[in-house]
Amino acid sequence: MNLPLRALCISSLLFASLPAHADAVSDALDAATAAYAAGDLPNAAAQITTASKEIAKAQSALLAAYFPAAPDGWTRSDNTDMAEGMAVMGGGAGAEATYTDAGGQTVTLTAFADNMMVQSFAGILVNPQMMAMMGKIVDINGVAFLDQEGATTMALLENRVLLQANGASEHAQMLLGLIDLAKMGKFDAQ
Repeated sequence: MNLPLRALCISSLLFASLPAHADAVSDALDAATAAYAAGDLPNAAAQITTASKEIAKAQSALLAAYFPAAPDGWTRSDNTDMAEGMAVMGGGAGAEATYTDAGGQTVTLTAFADNMMVQSFAGILVNPQMMAMMGKIVDINGVAFLDQEGATTMALLENRVLLQANGASEHAQMLLGLIDLAKMGKFDAQ
């Protein structure tokens, strides 16, 4: 066997025997477990926080995937920093995309899941009487949305996802109608 082929075989065996690199969540949880076993509670807590942030980032990406593509004549710009800011809002997941039409009018879609923002609106959005006192109720694909004077349209999906559209009602409701609302409410279910 020539030398280059032998070196290739040996390096293949060496790499095959190494454990596969896990994802950031698994790495942080493994580090937390090791730190905890060593009695290093501050580092264990920090690693658990890191794992939690990585999970929230993954959930945020799953939420954003349910936002529609920009309709013809529109553009879409995603707020990629949304997941990082969720810790300030009590954790959870979040996604945001801004749509701009040819005339420069914008609609911003925002989705929050499993955080204080959802909890603060839940009491209103699960009660049709409260919704009616706060604005107009509109049906979009079988889901009751609260339309507040043509500026903000919002609904609670599956009691855990707050979906909002900020912009002119006509455009906001058109974009909301493009979302599979039933699936978005279960965005991270397997």
